[in-house]
Amino acid sequence: MKTLYRGGRVHTPADPSATALLTDGDRITWVGPDADAPTGADRTVELGGALVTPAFVDAHVHTTATGLTLQGLDLAAARGARDVLDAVAAHAAGLPADAVVIGHGWDESAWADPATPSAAELDRAGGGRAVYLSRTCVHAALVSTALLTAEAKAAPGYDDGGWLRRDAHHVVREAAYASITAAQVHAAQRAALRHAAALGIACVHECGGPGTSGEADFTAALGHGPDHPLVIGLWGEAGAAAKARELGAAGAAGDLYADGALGARTAHLGDAYRDEPGSCGHGYLTARQVTDHLVGCARHGVQGGFHAIGDHAIGTVLQGFAGAAEIVGVDAIRDGRHRVEHAELLDKAAIARFVEYGIVASVQPAFDRLWGGEHGMYATRLGPARALAANPFAALAGVGVTLAFGSDSPVTPLDPWGSCRAAMRHHNPAQRIGGKAAFAAHTRGGWRAARLDDEGVLNPGGSATFTVWDTTGPVAAVLDGDDSPAARRTVLRGRTIHTTT
Repeated sequence: MKTLYRGGRVHTPADPSATALLTDGDRITWVGPDADAPTGADRTVELGGALVTPAFVDAHVHTTATGLTLQGLDLAAARGARDVLDAVAAHAAGLPADAVVIGHGWDESAWADPATPSAAELDRAGGGRAVYLSRTCVHAALVSTALLTAEAKAAPGYDDGGWLRRDAHHVVREAAYASITAAQVHAAQRAALRHAAALGIACVHECGGPGTSGEADFTAALGHGPDHPLVIGLWGEAGAAAKARELGAAGAAGDLYADGALGARTAHLGDAYRDEPGSCGHGYLTARQVTDHLVGCARHGVQGGFHAIGDHAIGTVLQGFAGAAEIVGVDAIRDGRHRVEHAELLDKAAIARFVEYGIVASVQPAFDRLWGGEHGMYATRLGPARALAANPFAALAGVGVTLAFGSDSPVTPLDPWGSCRAAMRHHNPAQRIGGKAAFAAHTRGGWRAARLDDEGVLNPGGSATFTVWDTTGPVAAVLDGDDSPAARRTVLRGRTIHTTT
């Protein structure tokens, strides 16, 4: 079907004065002024002056966890242990006696009193039910006594108080999520994808893998069909390039953990944490494992990638890239367009290696907005100097590293306009990027990160993937403001996946 969208403001490099575009099936066949529009369209959509842009891509999402948070126990507003316990009690009261209470989003770094509830207190608040509450970073959790199993107690990161990190956290997370039925997973994923489409997001990169989500959860996220945002899967398991292909993943990448997170003090640092002297976090991979993984990816023709936040972890990953390049060649590594998720603490030498190996930086600007600066959580963990050096968007973009923006939802909410502004308003002025670059990183950058280079720009011959916004202003005006327009319509390859009319 040929559809003419006319009477708007079309964000396209093909014609700055364009007010209309024509689509034929999944492609754009024409853009330009209304007066020059081709005839013969099967239908016409009047835009009423609305802005039309490429749809957003969120390059790092956990679909099930996002949906569960949207539908259930969201602890982001908690400002202390009592708030957490009250919220658990209210939520648990509506659950069956044998249910597991699953919540997300507490962040003690924002509390006046950072003391967290104990396992015994969660027992009482949950009415005897098992309770699993992931920290906002999802690299630690508060759990009730029922989840403090022998397996958890034997794993690194265990604490009798119920605040678990590292392997112990992975054990209890797997146990808690095992209580969720397939129907609940399906409903949560659909809720998350509908929410994404309503925000003008037409594609998400689902990051699964051991310790994050199981195979059934991962494959379910890939199967919601054409009436939802496209889900590009990244399976994060070391040495599992062949398995990633079997699961339908686009890459053996995503949350393949080289380390943890700064909030949980498990990101692997070269120098110790300021607020946990003697600890430098934890590394999960060796350089040799990184090399072997990338060589496997090259042999199976899949994209590779790693979760790496701390400078030591990033260094380990880059050593592994060097080892792989010696085996398969630098050109083969560059052709793989491998990626590093988060990439928060890296210096000029590390950035140069990103350029050398053609690594995509899949980053989350909201991390700096929420935790950056001289007085935020990063400064508490690292000290002000290291905090201000984190998330060096301008340094990466300035030498041509591909940036792909995402949320890591539910770590931070799906909020593409807000993420663009966060990159433009970085706490460190030297690391701010312009609106044009930020918008490109959240649209075309996400497609490029998935090695889909013909998407993300509204040009004739390009993909008909776009969003119609409830504003008549240009992209620059939206980004300069503080309010985000509503998405009237989100279109993925010619098919409407969200509309308000």
